[in-house]
Amino acid sequence: MVRVSDVQKRTFVWDTARAIPTGVTETVGTTFAILLADRIFDAGPQAKASLVAIPSVGLLLSLFIVQFVRRSGVSANTVLAFIFGLSGVGFGVASFAGDRFEIYLAGMLFGLIGITLTPPLFAQIYQQHYPEKKRGSLFAMTAFVRKLFAVLAALVFGWILTRSLADYPLVLRSYAVASILMAGCVLMIQRVDLTGAQSTKLFDAFRHAVADRDFRKLLISWMVLGFGNMLSYSLFVEYITNEQYGFSLNEGEVSFITTVIPESVFLIFVLVWGRFFDRMNFYFLRAILNLIFAAGILCYYLGDGMWALYLGIGLHGVARAGANVVWALWVTKFAEGEHVAEYMSVHTFLTGCRGVVAPFVSFQIASAIGPKWVAMTGASLIVIATAMLGRKIFERSS
Repeated sequence: MVRVSDVQKRTFVWDTARAIPTGVTETVGTTFAILLADRIFDAGPQAKASLVAIPSVGLLLSLFIVQFVRRSGVSANTVLAFIFGLSGVGFGVASFAGDRFEIYLAGMLFGLIGITLTPPLFAQIYQQHYPEKKRGSLFAMTAFVRKLFAVLAALVFGWILTRSLADYPLVLRSYAVASILMAGCVLMIQRVDLTGAQSTKLFDAFRHAVADRDFRKLLISWMVLGFGNMLSYSLFVEYITNEQYGFSLNEGEVSFITTVIPESVFLIFVLVWGRFFDRMNFYFLRAILNLIFAAGILCYYLGDGMWALYLGIGLHGVARAGANVVWALWVTKFAEGEHVAEYMSVHTFLTGCRGVVAPFVSFQIASAIGPKWVAMTGASLIVIATAMLGRKIFERSS
């Protein structure tokens, strides 16, 4: 029989190994999916909004992954490996698109959805394999490795595309290989099974939002916060690649601003936020992160000159380091046992809902009245979401 300490060690080792290829694939969503659409395929605003929204479709579908695992009796590890394999196929298909945007979009659909379909199952793995008092710190150490390789990948891919845009298939094939490696790593983690069920209701997990008042209130606050953040995030790349907004940056500069800077700052702060997650009042931590997000957004879009871009995206990276830990693990503070995956699936589903809608709203507002209005709207929603947490922010216990 495998001892608990051995399970924890095995999970940490292989999840950290998975962080290397995961860091590589994360750059596709932060920068290169939109950059390639703009520079290779000359895609319009709606097409680029679709690419921004695709990962959120994966979050929407993640609600049903937990029910599938329960109904099928297949382990969470096996399902995760299969999903990552599909992502690899998708990125591989996109790499053969040539100059045909429809093939690129179809491949990216599978590639990006697969990456974002998995959080509820990983939340269950962390719940079962990591002790509560160390969960944030262990996750943060893995996130540190992930972001380190995201920075390296962004630098390399930015250099490749600056040298020659014709080499873009090499970037996409790198994503395909990374996805396959992720599948192999997750199979090496100690197997996690969920209690089987003869029949399941697709939206059964929402019963927790009805029964758990604190969970429900947080979901509402997070919906407002997430929509505001996603409005602004959707335009980060578009804002500095579209010449009508006053910037004319090359591929390497775009990669440096939208990936290298925020991911480097992420590296510096993620371990600190991981310790805070284990020790601090959760609501207070969430409020701090929200306000840093709002400050970063306003600086990025309302500031004047390159320094404002650097500072704004840097503040966003600081907040995202903490938000990454909080977003992935917060349900472990509210749910018990196998309910963690169900709680997380509700959270990711709602994240997907706002993520599908927000990019189209963002691009539409930017086209009509400018990106500065997108920033002010997004920051205002984030402040409102923080106020909704109310007295919980100042309670002593987490």
